[in-house]
Amino acid sequence: MSTGRSIGLDAARETLPDAALYDAAILKRLWRYLRPYSGFATASLVLLMLNSALGVIWPLLTQVAVDRYLMPDPTADSVLDPWLPAEPMQGIWWLVTLSLASLLLGVLTRAAQIHTMNWTGQRVMRDMRREVFGHLQRLPVAYFDRTPSGRLVTRATTDVDVLNELFTSGLVAVAGDVLTLFCAFGAMLYLSPRLTLVYLGIGPLVWIVSVIFRRRARSSFRDVRKAVAKLASFLQECFTGISEIQVFNHEQRALNDFATINHEHRAANYRSVRAHAVFFPVIEWISLLGVALLVVFGGAWVVAGTVSLGVLMAFLQYGTRVFRPIQDLAEKYNVLQAAMAGAERIFELLDTEPEMIEATAGAVELDQPSVEFRNVWFAYKDEDWVLEDVSFEVPPGGLVAVVGHTGAGKSTLVSLLLRFYEIQRGTILVGGRDIREWTPEALRAHFSVVLQDSFLFSGTIGENIGLGDPEAPPEAIRGAAENAHLADHIESLPEAYDEPVLERGAGLSVGQKQLISFARALVHERPFLVLDEATSSVDPDTERKIRDTLSKLFVGRTSIVIAHRLSTIRRADSIVVLHRGRVIEHGGHDDLLARDGVYARLHKLQSLAEAVPMPQ
Repeated sequence: MSTGRSIGLDAARETLPDAALYDAAILKRLWRYLRPYSGFATASLVLLMLNSALGVIWPLLTQVAVDRYLMPDPTADSVLDPWLPAEPMQGIWWLVTLSLASLLLGVLTRAAQIHTMNWTGQRVMRDMRREVFGHLQRLPVAYFDRTPSGRLVTRATTDVDVLNELFTSGLVAVAGDVLTLFCAFGAMLYLSPRLTLVYLGIGPLVWIVSVIFRRRARSSFRDVRKAVAKLASFLQECFTGISEIQVFNHEQRALNDFATINHEHRAANYRSVRAHAVFFPVIEWISLLGVALLVVFGGAWVVAGTVSLGVLMAFLQYGTRVFRPIQDLAEKYNVLQAAMAGAERIFELLDTEPEMIEATAGAVELDQPSVEFRNVWFAYKDEDWVLEDVSFEVPPGGLVAVVGHTGAGKSTLVSLLLRFYEIQRGTILVGGRDIREWTPEALRAHFSVVLQDSFLFSGTIGENIGLGDPEAPPEAIRGAAENAHLADHIESLPEAYDEPVLERGAGLSVGQKQLISFARALVHERPFLVLDEATSSVDPDTERKIRDTLSKLFVGRTSIVIAHRLSTIRRADSIVVLHRGRVIEHGGHDDLLARDGVYARLHKLQSLAEAVPMPQ
């Protein structure tokens, strides 16, 4: 789903083939981030204008020195004549001092301008990264399921970085180069309109070369940004699955795949480099052609006495200075194109809105802690139904277990209940109200959950247990750890609850990570408890201890247990048996065994498996 802003960008892209209007639309959106710091941006621009004006003084002073003192020309005059001394050496020293003062002032204004704009750019990038990350937090789980994580990391890092370069050295530098050109040509027109027209004769060549370069550079930079995102996604995937790569001797295949992606990245960059390699020498050649024209025509006019030697020398200096900003403009065009590609991808992300029905109220009062699935249908794609007409109810304070073969849709029930995904048909009621009346945040605030895949964040063990409540008291964290039979292990660590947790819980066993997730759910006093395969990675001895704790924790809570080990759900008030997305059996443990159906067969298979002695 896209907002009107992205529609406007798409329309601009289609309306103008050269994408000038499209770039203008992106720049307009970027201005929103710069607006809070417009005062600093204005100060930077004023400093830049002063620096550009100071940059054209040296050739003018050269003209004055030549025409007044070195080779006096009675026809030549300047605005400085009333203040210049008559004695040549004094005048030359006076001009040199003025030149050095202008150079020093130029250095100071340039340093102040760079500092001001970089200060501004860093704050703009901070605001943009914050918005990107905040927006990602609001997107549904479905978006992350279909979007490579490396691509999202690229949006908040490298794509934002190229925008930083746009603000700090792109747009401002372009403005500076344009101002330098205007000041230089203004001074040239002041000195000699005829020589200025001669020099402008190379303008069409510069325009043709610049247009060709611009077209090639734009497409190459889009390819580079795509290649960077693809490379980041591949590396993220490989680093996350490095254990699997090594255990299955998949290193060579991964290296070959990386070589292919890396080649695409190199090729995209090479196309950009090739455009530069041709453009800059051609511009340099055109610059020399302009100087040659000045020497030919200007020299003839100096001999004829219609142009002074000082004016010609000033023009030769301006000729080399004019092409420097032209080359810089080409370089900054690269920055602009990279920024446009990065901004396009960032705004595409920001224009992606949560694909869920908005709640009618931010928080809904909980009349009674009950859960009901009423004729629920759900498919991850089209009508490839994962759940079909599922109905069951969990009364206040009740315990319902959901069992079934792998792929039956058990964990999907939890995702729908917590609004990670939206159902296509039917209704899910919590507290007697449709969950679509709740905001996801308000809904989830009533649930304590242990998901099937445990995930720990970098920080401390205590912080991971208290996740979701930064103000959780230490005694509550310790109590949750004790109920999860984890306190002894934590207190044996050097820093106990302040023990650092490495990335993704490295250094902890799968069972320990799951127990921490279990304690995380128990630290909060919430009316609903959801366990999704909560004991699947816990050894039987620990499972028995947790089972005793659960019998107390279930009291007063409305609980749903997705069970793999059927021994953990014998005390459930009701058991729902899923098979290929449908409820095929529903009842108590003893009743389902008496029916001799799917549940009975699952129970028999697990009993046989547990009865087989482990090898000594």
